[in-house]
Order: sequence, then structure tokens, then C-alpha cells
Amino acid sequence: NERHYGALQGLNKSETARKFGEQQVLVWRRSYATPPDPLPAGDPRHPAGDPRYAALRTEELPAAESLKDTVARVVPFWEKEIKPALASGRKVLVVAHGNSLRALVKHIDRIGDKDIASLNIPTGRPLVYEFDKAMKPIRHYYLGDAREIEAAKAAVAAQGKAAK
Repeated sequence: NERHYGALQGLNKSETARKFGEQQVLVWRRSYATPPDPLPAGDPRHPAGDPRYAALRTEELPAAESLKDTVARVVPFWEKEIKPALASGRKVLVVAHGNSLRALVKHIDRIGDKDIASLNIPTGRPLVYEFDKAMKPIRHYYLGDAREIEAAKAAVAAQGKAAK
């Protein structure tokens, strides 16, 4: 998983917003350090019941995660794999879920913990970064029609709103 949503795992976003309120769902989904309520180990949605994690102890598996936890996994991969490949002149394509991409963009662009909540990365739209020799970002941009990209960002921002 890109991020374990704890007690929200597998729930419909708009129904969850109706039940808990849009603001609370926004905090759980988009804030940097606030995870949703954790799943108990006996819950069938807990990763302890997933055979892919059979080699791990239950205590090693997340019961809920924040974006901060995702950043803790993504940044070492950036530093060890992606950044050196780019620095050597290679082109790198990163295909990932939204939270993993938000974590990576937060790190690359040095977005503050509070400001990251408002970052909306449109689904399925290529984001191109250009770096200087010191691997500092010079600029980034999305490929595609600007209006379509803005509409896709708005659609991401609308996720987690209660159905009318």
C-alpha cells in the first residue's frame, strides 16, 4: 500500500465525509502528520491478515499512517535510487499512487508540513521536473492541456467531499 488509511481503509470517501464531516476527512487524508484512527489487529482490513506480509510481525505492520509515514518510506528511495540516476543523466519515470507522489513532491520542492495539505496532484497526468547540476529543481510542469490539468486537480481536491 502507498499509505494505510487505518479505520478508513476501503471506505467510500464521500460516505466517510458525510459520517465524520468533510473537514475531519480532509485532515485525515491531506494533513502531514495526522493519521486516521488505527485498525485493530483482528480487523480483516489490517495488513496482518494479508499473506504478502506473513513474514512480518504484527507490530511491524502499520495500523494507520499519515503522509509523514509515506515520506519516511519515499525519501530514502529518492536518495538511493532516483536522485543518483537523474544525477548521472538518466531519464527516470516514476509511476506511483497520489500519496507517494505527494511525498516525493513535498521533499523535492521543500513544501512545508502545513502547505502540503493543499497540493493536488492530478491523477494520470505526467509531471516533469528539470534539475540543475546540484539536483535542485529548476522548474516542473504537467504535460497536457492546461484546462484539463486544472480540471483534474479540482477533481482530486473534491475527493472526500460529502455527496449532495
